Amino acid sequence: MSSLEEVWAYREETLYPQLFGEKRSGIYVLDFDVFKALGAEDIDPRWLHLGVFEFEPTPARNSWLYVTSGGSTPWETEPGEYDPEDYSWLGAELVIEVPSKPGNQWTIKLLRRLLAYNVLLAHGQFGDDKPLLDYGGRIPIGDVIREKGAIGLRNVVLAEPRHYPATAQLASGKFDFLHAVGITDSEKDWAKAHSSEALVRLLEVHGGFPVTDAGRKAVA
Repeated sequence: MSSLEEVWAYREETLYPQLFGEKRSGIYVLDFDVFKALGAEDIDPRWLHLGVFEFEPTPARNSWLYVTSGGSTPWETEPGEYDPEDYSWLGAELVIEVPSKPGNQWTIKLLRRLLAYNVLLAHGQFGDDKPLLDYGGRIPIGDVIREKGAIGLRNVVLAEPRHYPATAQLASGKFDFLHAVGITDSEKDWAKAHSSEALVRLLEVHGGFPVTDAGRKAVA
């Protein structure tokens, strides 16, 4: 029977390198300021062990990839209660890809914020009826994405990845990878009228998915 620590180690030391490559840095953990910026004052110290890994390009992938670690850790489930068919804790980890390593590391800042937001959603910070992050979600992020020549990607849309497995299995349960891609306000409005899935297909046609290029042209 796998302990919480063994589940955690498998995800970070075996699963992630298999999926995303061996060359990485991190973990860039959450801190009190991330939660405070989202209006939270009462923080579980365990949440400060969650964070983000940075993976370098590989022969099979030209992009820099960033992925959260901790959203699938079974913090609130005893090993004897693990259910491989159920989701492990939040049941999701977040991913974003970019063409090159950002000098200001906005990718890490963004995923840390989204992960903290999802944790707080799970604990009723924004109301008990507000669902966790999931495919199709559109989240405003303000001016997090800052690069020279950026077109104003002030939101992200969460999509199901097709270029790596969308769902992964841990001893404590499964989890989904929510692949984030930056979108403009006009693209977000277009998605409201046509669906997030339609927007992702449109972005893919124009080279705006799965890699977030802050300098691309708006597609809607």
